[in-house]
Amino acid sequence: MIQKVDHIGIAVKSIDDVLCFYQDILGIKCNGTEVVEEQHVKTAFLPLGDCEIELLESTTEDGTIAKFIEKKGEGIQHIALRVNDIDATLEEMNKKGIRLIDKKARKGAGGASIAFLHPKSTHGVLLELCERK
Repeated sequence: MIQKVDHIGIAVKSIDDVLCFYQDILGIKCNGTEVVEEQHVKTAFLPLGDCEIELLESTTEDGTIAKFIEKKGEGIQHIALRVNDIDATLEEMNKKGIRLIDKKARKGAGGASIAFLHPKSTHGVLLELCERK
């Protein structure tokens, strides 16, 4: 089921502005950026050991990340957990009564299959399930 923390998603107003801090100050290099049109988000992954930091910038004024920043400000938006079979994991979570934001996996950045669990079922933390092939 859960294998490890895949990445930590951080909502930012501007990836370009924030990359200066992560790359120049902390020395964590970016793997590049990607726009995921379906989610109205631009992402940048910064590998860090066995995990990654994912910077998330909204590409629209009414996108999920824009709304998050408007409500809570920049900061940690989600924690992604790596799973080996996202469909089976979603089915198991549903059977255990966990509220699912995504009943089926969808395409995420880097070709991953992703699905989110609702924070009301996870003690206030937005958890993303992430399967990479």
